[in-house]
Amino acid sequence: MNTSRRSILALGAATLSLPLLPHAARAAAREIGWEDLIPPGVPYSEIIGEGEIDEAADTWNPVFDENATKLNDALNGEMIRMPGYIIPLEQSAEGVTEFLLVPYVGACIHVPPPPANQLVVVNAETPWPSDNLWEAVWVTGEMRTSLQETELAQTGYALRATEMEIYEW
Repeated sequence: MNTSRRSILALGAATLSLPLLPHAARAAAREIGWEDLIPPGVPYSEIIGEGEIDEAADTWNPVFDENATKLNDALNGEMIRMPGYIIPLEQSAEGVTEFLLVPYVGACIHVPPPPANQLVVVNAETPWPSDNLWEAVWVTGEMRTSLQETELAQTGYALRATEMEIYEW
């Protein structure tokens, strides 16, 4: 086998760059917050109406208007990085593979769900370990605007997660 010095150097350079790919993807991603999911011109205060109070059950049920399902179409197809909390939808022995990314702990479980434009369905390329479910996370991937129903809530966004990590303050 006749391997040239140039081939060996090229292979070595390619191998050294592999660990940097996730970091490079993260660096290329646009960092967004939950307020960025609301379309420009729609105030946050206008995505949830007054709601209904059930005094007997001591609960408040939000009433969403058309602003709750308005999506920021500028995010469609964008590589983004955003923080949030995990509400599992599909889990295996390896961890969580599909989940809702929510803006606060307990959303969709202990309280009424946030509006659709404040929920993201995430499909993870690599399962997220089940023992880290209560940690805030950073999720990086390609965002899609798409109203859809899950068993827990209507969502406005879908994300294919290429990278996830614990959110550090």
